[in-house]
Amino acid sequence: MHRRTVIASLAFAALSAVFGVAHAEDAPLRIGTMSGPDAQIWTEVSKVAAREGLKIKVIEFNDYIQPNAALDAGDLDANGFQHQPFLDSQVKQRGYRIVNVGLTYVAPMGFYSKKIKSLKDLPQGAKVGIQNDPSNGNRALLLLQKNGIIKLKAGVGKDGVNATPLDVIENPKGIKLIELDSAQLPRSLDDLAAASINTDYAVKAGLSPTKDAIAIEDLKGPYANLIAVRAQDRNKPWVKKLVAAYESPDVKNFIDTKFKGSIIPAF
Repeated sequence: MHRRTVIASLAFAALSAVFGVAHAEDAPLRIGTMSGPDAQIWTEVSKVAAREGLKIKVIEFNDYIQPNAALDAGDLDANGFQHQPFLDSQVKQRGYRIVNVGLTYVAPMGFYSKKIKSLKDLPQGAKVGIQNDPSNGNRALLLLQKNGIIKLKAGVGKDGVNATPLDVIENPKGIKLIELDSAQLPRSLDDLAAASINTDYAVKAGLSPTKDAIAIEDLKGPYANLIAVRAQDRNKPWVKKLVAAYESPDVKNFIDTKFKGSIIPAF
């Protein structure tokens, strides 16, 4: 009896392993992204992937913190919404084992305003909104510096050293830097002289980076968005298929046609 029980248990375990693998392969990949342009692109990616037998379920988020937490916890298989400096800061702060497996697009950050046409028109003591997360706040400060509004300490703002408002050493207009969550910045334009806004939030607010931004980043730089997976999954076959689906001619054409230069394919 004992021997038969052991054999039966082993047989059940073997069958479970087989069916478990089959179920994992048949289940759709859970891809986390931001609502708006990101989700629109990933929906197009899902059509391309389906032709290659890869099922995708797009899961939308409305802030930049949850997608990495969900990926690290195993609630997602991959995400696509962030650039490398943001991922690096999240890994450093939270200990995530998440890696970059492919590039998606470049979305240049811009400053927007309902009151002025150029950053040079900022009045004395103007309130200027910037992102409160390290990597995007750094981008905003570098863009202010590029336009001659502030000057930062030497050595900050690049090579992994994020600048903060405390690193401003020259501020001739005496602007007040207001740090806000990225999602709040478009809604705060009425109360601010200007605000830096990420492209996904700008587009959702009806703003065109190429038409409405009063200052905008160069297209060439370290801020291309990427596809991230857990480190343990990086060499799995589905990862290669997923990246290939995103970097397909169909998806490139969709981005070029839909966003008309406000989002640029990075592949």
